[in-house]
Amino acid sequence: MAKKSAHVSETPATQWLKAHAVRYTEHPYDYVDHGGTAESARQLGVDEHAVVKTLVMQDQDAKPLVILMHGDRQVSTKNLARQIGAKKVEPCKPEVAQRHSGFLVGGTSPFGFRKAVPVYVEATVLDAERIYINGGRRGYLVGIDPAVLTGTLGAIAVQAAEPVKV
Repeated sequence: MAKKSAHVSETPATQWLKAHAVRYTEHPYDYVDHGGTAESARQLGVDEHAVVKTLVMQDQDAKPLVILMHGDRQVSTKNLARQIGAKKVEPCKPEVAQRHSGFLVGGTSPFGFRKAVPVYVEATVLDAERIYINGGRRGYLVGIDPAVLTGTLGAIAVQAAEPVKV
């Protein structure tokens, strides 16, 4: 596998991070279709729990929202809906998610969204020392302090992770 360059050209996400004076590190990797957070974590040598996925969902009125979740956890749409006062929440179809975000699925970042949408974050993500989240293109994560999510981005903490099955 070829070593990726340490710098990736700007994306709407990195432009947003720079405009808000957010310090971040760049972590390019070789994108693999359907590899998800397990593949990016493996290539970067980080714990998948610290890789945060950006999921574009919608409520019963088809209003978009974003939930940020640990890479190794699933979203309980029932718990999320209850906490945000929605009747139901479901994932958007890929083409709808792309229209709302401006990013290709697999490269969706919560930073630099095309439209302003509510952003929610699994509360336990905020306990991490550092997280790795999509930087606005496939095969590219940025490392940030999780406090950026609730501080600069304005995400609202919720408890929406599915219980861990033992």
